[in-house]
Amino acid sequence: MCGLLGMLTRDGSASSIVDLIAEASHCMRHRGPDDALTWHDDDLALGFNRLSIIDIEHSPQPLLWGPPEQPDRYALAFNGEIYNYLELRAELEETFGAKFHTGGDGEPIVVGFHHWGPAVLTKLRGMFAFAIWDTVTESLFLARDPFGIKPLYLATGPGGTAFGSEKKSLLELLGALGLDATLDARAIEHYTVLQYVPEPESLHANIRRLESGTYARLTPGTDPVVTRYFTPRFQVRPFARDDDQARYDEIADALRDSVAKHMRADVTVGSFLSGGIDSTAIAALAIQHNPDLITFTTGFEREGYSEVDVAAESAEAIGARHIVKVVSPAEFIEALPKIIWYLDDPVADPALVPLYFVAAEARKHVKVVLSGEGADELFGGYTIYREPLSLKPFDKLTPGLRRLAGRVSEKIPEGKRGKSLLHRGSLTLEERYYGNARSFDDERLRRVLREFRPEWMHTDVTAPIYAESRGMDPVARMQHLDLFTWLRGDILVKADKMTMANSLELRVPFLDKEVFAVAEGLPFDQKLAHGTTKYALRRALEQIVPAHVLHRKKLGFPVPLRHWLAGTEMYEWARAVITASDTDEIFDKRFVLQMLDEHRAGVVDNSRRIWTVLCLMIWYGIFVDGTIDPKIEERDYPVVV
Repeated sequence: MCGLLGMLTRDGSASSIVDLIAEASHCMRHRGPDDALTWHDDDLALGFNRLSIIDIEHSPQPLLWGPPEQPDRYALAFNGEIYNYLELRAELEETFGAKFHTGGDGEPIVVGFHHWGPAVLTKLRGMFAFAIWDTVTESLFLARDPFGIKPLYLATGPGGTAFGSEKKSLLELLGALGLDATLDARAIEHYTVLQYVPEPESLHANIRRLESGTYARLTPGTDPVVTRYFTPRFQVRPFARDDDQARYDEIADALRDSVAKHMRADVTVGSFLSGGIDSTAIAALAIQHNPDLITFTTGFEREGYSEVDVAAESAEAIGARHIVKVVSPAEFIEALPKIIWYLDDPVADPALVPLYFVAAEARKHVKVVLSGEGADELFGGYTIYREPLSLKPFDKLTPGLRRLAGRVSEKIPEGKRGKSLLHRGSLTLEERYYGNARSFDDERLRRVLREFRPEWMHTDVTAPIYAESRGMDPVARMQHLDLFTWLRGDILVKADKMTMANSLELRVPFLDKEVFAVAEGLPFDQKLAHGTTKYALRRALEQIVPAHVLHRKKLGFPVPLRHWLAGTEMYEWARAVITASDTDEIFDKRFVLQMLDEHRAGVVDNSRRIWTVLCLMIWYGIFVDGTIDPKIEERDYPVVV
């Protein structure tokens, strides 16, 4: 796990910017404190910060490799892990007689690229964002993993194209590219609705992200040409045996194999554990490979109850040593500017704050952790996926009757039974479902944002994704949308940024292409059945996780934000942030303060809407007007093997 940064110049001036690359790379030191190197030729300058996980003493990057006749033809900068690197290495040796000079997982990527070209991406099992520079053809190849576990930002201007693992490094290169730091009004609206910035956008108009499951090619003087190599398809398929148990066996086998490969490392591997089915399954399988497994959780002590007790019970049931980090409201507030600096763009998911703290605690003991992200999107785990069942009677209505139901819902007072059902039933799936998060409706958006265009949400974000899912059942369409929005915009961003902030590598065994291969073929009734979600996964895990966990609701790391914003813990702090923020051109601050007071009075739960605005205000103070100091300090991490 590492941080990469590079710039392909248009005029062969790379040697003049290599020092700038080294300097801009320094703010990513947390991604790779073990080593820092630069490399350049006439066209390309590369910088790299390494977190050593596999082949610790060797495999420096940028890594140079080539065939015997051109020994330094390629330069590789690679962030991530390839879990089937041993199998790839053996295949390349047997098929092509390839020679390897390291024992790392990066070299098989570049050797595979030499022999297979972009098709190497279909052979990789892992998480990755990498750059390969071919000095012979003078072409640059950039790629991201299928689900977007690892980030890659891009900026193209008159001076060339820059790319990197974190946006803050690219901000330092905008001048060399001939670009400015203009904000993107569309992205601000998208963030305010969704609580995160959807790919490929960032809040800066001149910095984009290479999307998950794509690669880009470019040469000096040309702009990146992006190609999609992976598109998820939730299409029902037959199994080897015509019975449900075959499905469950195949899921369990795929997950066992994925966890086994995700345990490959030359350092200690631990596991996050919330106490829910997903993280417990991963930890239960991991402990089969490491009997001394340490699990980690976080929570908040409040009103005599703590969520950490549930995780401790699960850890005891599987026989893991368990470590708990409890976070106070004061710690929460103090760490927030630092956390938003690490994020690059705001993500208004309060769960990322405890994730930051539990990652810091885990880094004292291990260098790698496993986690359960992705299970809900792949196997149908969100309660909202049951909505098409409750709204099924509305499918029989004509468009005119649906519109009538919507007009009737408008006349029903807020809070009255039936209003929400009628309103949601009057809308098509494309109209009502924006993904697994929506903090503001259109009415509130018009009041809170200075610039609001409702068509931006549909045309920019959801419509192209829905177009790809035509023909799938409603639940599959919702899963498909979440893979391209909520998963890669929120879940994986916070997982990468909060762990990397602490120089900790996080691995997600559910987001493995072989696990997806069994999940994508599940029919509707194997996702939602018998009043539960993730039905097939629960059945597959019956012999893996303790019985008391199998039907436990989703836990995660819940945050008592609603309580804190209404009370002494956060109300005055929130009011001070809003009042001091210089974001009057973005938000109507009077309305924001009104929402805060309504929340305190118990009129309506505005906690997520207020939090969304607060996070952007703090981000603005850090990255735009410089009024907020995130107080970033370089840390020395323990040597953990």
